Amino acid sequence: MRLLVVGREGQVARSLREAAAGENDLVLHSVGRSDADLLRPGTVTAAISQFHPDIVVNAAAYTAVDKAEDEPDFAFAINRDGAGEVAAAAASEHVPVIHFSTDYVFDGRKSGPYEERDEPNPQNVYGRSKLEGERAVMLANSRHIVLRTSWVYAPFGSNFVRTIWRKLVAGELLRVVNDQTGCPTYAPDLARATIIMARQVVRTGWRSDYSGITHIAGPDALTWYDFARLIEMKRDDHPAEANEIVPVATAEYPVGAIRPKNSCLSTKRLHSVFDIRLPALQTSLDDCLARISQE
Repeated sequence: MRLLVVGREGQVARSLREAAAGENDLVLHSVGRSDADLLRPGTVTAAISQFHPDIVVNAAAYTAVDKAEDEPDFAFAINRDGAGEVAAAAASEHVPVIHFSTDYVFDGRKSGPYEERDEPNPQNVYGRSKLEGERAVMLANSRHIVLRTSWVYAPFGSNFVRTIWRKLVAGELLRVVNDQTGCPTYAPDLARATIIMARQVVRTGWRSDYSGITHIAGPDALTWYDFARLIEMKRDDHPAEANEIVPVATAEYPVGAIRPKNSCLSTKRLHSVFDIRLPALQTSLDDCLARISQE
């Protein structure tokens, strides 16, 4: 199987390269901005046509949630226009596209997990740009899989787990939001699931039920505060009293962009259509922290 990944430095793109390294029958080629710039129409088409992939995965995105409030044009250029460009380029080569989106397309007011059929209502520029990106992808390529995920973390890059771990090691006082709930998703798990999904599409040929939006997220729901406490409890070499994690309300932790209070995603469709389930948080977090602690 030949898999072209648009994006090179992000958590998902890096995890896809790692996962592919152990697959003898998988040829993965990732392209960064120098090869396929989402702001330069035509460069993505050229990269895809040269590689001849079986599937294209778009893991490139503008993800600076707060900064997007001040530069919406840039966010939309990448997350909407660039996403549409990738999907159209894949369609021109007659191949499917897998595109990553976000829980931030929802307003967070629902009491239970969001399903794919729930009405989006993004509350910030980033969420709106990603929602428009979903729509651009679906219009540009009929053979599309849009994967909404949430609270992505990895042993590398900039993410919640690495930030909390660094602050714990430094003995800093932590103030962590306790009224936002979501499903932490480990990027390596996400990458492995994406490869399984791609293999299924190649093996069976395209099926109409593949098309559309599918939620893919870790199976465990908790608040940012609970997540931080879980990370703290994993530090067996460090006395608990050396750090203090204080729960705070969102209103006490002002940021540029509004976050949804509820980011939980139902993964029933992921199970029923693709027969994929992500590992439990305890398993994935143990792996992540083991890798971080070796740095």
